[in-house]
Amino acid sequence: MAKMMYRDAVRSTIFEEMERDDRVVVLGEDVVGGMGTAGGPEAIGGIWSTSTGFYDRFGADRVIDTPISESAIVGAAGGLALAGKRPVAELMFADFIGVSLDQIWNQIAKFRYMFGGKTLCPAVIRMAYGGGFNAAAQHSQSVHHFLSAMPGLKVVMPSTPEDVRGLLREAIRGDDPVMFLEHKALYGVSGEVPDGDYTIPFGHARLSRAGEDLTLVATGLMVSRCEAAADALAKDGIGCDVIDPRTTSPLDEEAILDSVEVTGRLVVVDEAPQRCSLATDISALVAQKAFASLKAPIEMVTAPHTPVPFAKELELAYLPSAEKVEAAARRVLGWR
Repeated sequence: MAKMMYRDAVRSTIFEEMERDDRVVVLGEDVVGGMGTAGGPEAIGGIWSTSTGFYDRFGADRVIDTPISESAIVGAAGGLALAGKRPVAELMFADFIGVSLDQIWNQIAKFRYMFGGKTLCPAVIRMAYGGGFNAAAQHSQSVHHFLSAMPGLKVVMPSTPEDVRGLLREAIRGDDPVMFLEHKALYGVSGEVPDGDYTIPFGHARLSRAGEDLTLVATGLMVSRCEAAADALAKDGIGCDVIDPRTTSPLDEEAILDSVEVTGRLVVVDEAPQRCSLATDISALVAQKAFASLKAPIEMVTAPHTPVPFAKELELAYLPSAEKVEAAARRVLGWR
């Protein structure tokens, strides 16, 4: 296995898929970077360093810098997919997905269904999301909950470099539109990545910690915070299952329900505000299908129902932390 950062797993996976299949094209704002400047193309190589070297290797026909227009980026990706290409489009910040919602919600999500299955739409829309960078209310949000609510889309939230490699390759090779959400705080995280033609099928959760006292469910950056809480609880002899669903649509319901049937206790951790969130969705799932197994009320650790604050201290208080997860776990374990 090679060891690499999350952002390098993104870059190398797309690069290898472009080498393998000449239908794969990349487009987005500054994915080349430096066009029209004294430094020339690749002077930046994408602000997240996830497309560095693409332009030099594959040229302008397959690596396309776009205007600052999310609607144009997603619309072009949909058109390319209908024309037989396999576009990998990048939205620099997930916060601006609202500008392209008609293209996502009313177009690419529905092509297969509205045309009787005769048309495929193999478009991957990558986007950076999440807080923790003091980037304020318009550059720090999580959008997975409302994307997961749209039929016709697959929604992926990798939490490790290994999962980036397996899930992104699966997304690019699939025949349906995929929303691929990359947490900004994970780009610098390192981890081992399997060699070879490694893929992970959608709808298969990862169990990162195993125990029989409590089930913790989280996605993206929140997975590591659950792992930290589980490790702290383990010092007191408390064992936790930590489940990373990997994809929120499709969702591996069986993994969550099987765990709760053993532990009887559930804490769901979500970076988004609680109302109509993934946390409430999973809580409702367990309440409906595993109610008889529950030994205590379900706890949710989420952001409050406010925009993400700019001040560093307020943002730290806003985001779910390992300490908040541990406190919620102890409340569930202590319930009578």
